[in-house]
Amino acid sequence: MILLTLQKKNLIHPPPWLMSNTHMLTMMGSVAYGASSDTSDVDLYGWCIPPKDMVFPHLSGEILGFGKQKKRFEQYQEHHITDESSSKQYDITVYSIVKYFQLCMDNNPNMIDSLFVPRNCILHMSAIGQMVREKRRLFLHKGAYFKFKGYAYSQLHKMRGKNPSGNRVEIREKYGYDVKFAYHLIRLLYECQQILEEGDINLQKNREHLKAIRRGEVPQEDIIRWFQSKEEALEKLYSTSTLQHSPDESKIKQLLVDCLEHAYGNLSNCVVVPDKATSTIKQIKEIIENFEKIS
Repeated sequence: MILLTLQKKNLIHPPPWLMSNTHMLTMMGSVAYGASSDTSDVDLYGWCIPPKDMVFPHLSGEILGFGKQKKRFEQYQEHHITDESSSKQYDITVYSIVKYFQLCMDNNPNMIDSLFVPRNCILHMSAIGQMVREKRRLFLHKGAYFKFKGYAYSQLHKMRGKNPSGNRVEIREKYGYDVKFAYHLIRLLYECQQILEEGDINLQKNREHLKAIRRGEVPQEDIIRWFQSKEEALEKLYSTSTLQHSPDESKIKQLLVDCLEHAYGNLSNCVVVPDKATSTIKQIKEIIENFEKIS
């Protein structure tokens, strides 16, 4: 695994347990979208399963909110790691499986993309990683429309920004606008369309269009017109899509529990998964209580 190679070179300094507990590591960024160049940095995203007492702190006697609280592990990251022997620079982020699942369930674009990268972008995947990969479509829902649209607006704002900095100044001077932000803007809307139409994502489906934008071959005016047209189309698509409106939290939780049991063993003393009847009764009780408050 590339993380182990970088650690042996003393270029990164992850927690000591992370190496043997990372279950998926993928290349992200322009490599995953099929629009990279030889000079592109390598963005690495992954997720790990921390030691059991980090996920279930009550096992070590901790009571949530009382006394000295242990620092929760959510993610490990190091940026701008230069490996001179390979002439590559890495940005690395490895999430706790719990945070990763939550971000994916929220349809955070970066996290969702990491679930759908092409096979050749997966650098490491364990049996547990394969379990999640096989059920990746479980995380998709119509809430992606709002998440992806929000991220797209952010890229549009950056593309139009009047005060670029660093190498963004050179790019703007060369092409008349920031092609990187334009490419992400279009990519996000393409992905949103795929989710709503197909309940799936092929990150490289529109790579030729994205590569043309990155090369500065598409005028900014065409980018904006395309954006406006696609925005209107997606609004209609949202109303007709048969994709589930929100995530099926119970199924995703069960997948999370299955992954943790695969790593830790039986979790009967750690996790209570109520049966369907109990959950339904609880939901009915909450609805009645809320109704009584209103009336």
